[in-house]
Amino acid sequence: MRKILILVTTVLALASSDVQAQTDLTAYADAEGYIDVQALTCAALAGTWQGDADRLTTWYSGWYNGLAKKHFFNIARSKELEHEVILYCKANPQIRIIEAIDVMLKQERFMSGFK
Repeated sequence: MRKILILVTTVLALASSDVQAQTDLTAYADAEGYIDVQALTCAALAGTWQGDADRLTTWYSGWYNGLAKKHFFNIARSKELEHEVILYCKANPQIRIIEAIDVMLKQERFMSGFK
């Protein structure tokens, strides 16, 4: 019984060692509550709550679609790109989110055969 308790304690300790504190997006807001989305880094996106990451990437999606004068929203594609951007951001926390999105969009265009 003691060996099992030690084993369970060790497994739980190892599992919790990868847990990182999540930061609310409000931590990046100015005194009026606005976030400078062009300055926000990948560390902020990768280190926030999933709901905040979803909201933020949806905002970016709308921004980019507005710039491209597109008025359609593909839910599956959006979720896939969000996941790819977050993975890229976890690997490159020092760059800005808009740079990560640019890399992902260029990669997607390349894979689709666009120049």
